[in-house]
Amino acid sequence: MPNYWYHHIHVVSPDPAKAAQFYERMFSAKVVSTMQHSDGRTSVALDLNGSTVLVANRKFRPESAPTPSGTGYCHLGLRTDNLEAAVDELKAKGVKFVQEITVQPGFKVSFLLGPENILIELLEVSS
Repeated sequence: MPNYWYHHIHVVSPDPAKAAQFYERMFSAKVVSTMQHSDGRTSVALDLNGSTVLVANRKFRPESAPTPSGTGYCHLGLRTDNLEAAVDELKAKGVKFVQEITVQPGFKVSFLLGPENILIELLEVSS
């Protein structure tokens, strides 16, 4: 049986460069590469402390219309070692939170909105 590992999350955006700037500014992600595809799409690869986040335009397929939200996944989950400080810092930068910090057994969590209303979960795991 083959083994599997996390590789990346792919975020769909009408403006990948602008979305990538959000991840750079808010979470200190680093742009690894930007690619212009032959079909006119742009994609940006980001390194978020060892995790790969890909941001690209939705591939246009005449046979299928894009979804109304323009997204194809539930949310992006980011772990932090200090949720309260992270929430305070991001609020100071103008981020809109849709759920304040909630304490669950073994972890604390909060949700915010990224570019194009991408839902981002911030999570602090108890040791």
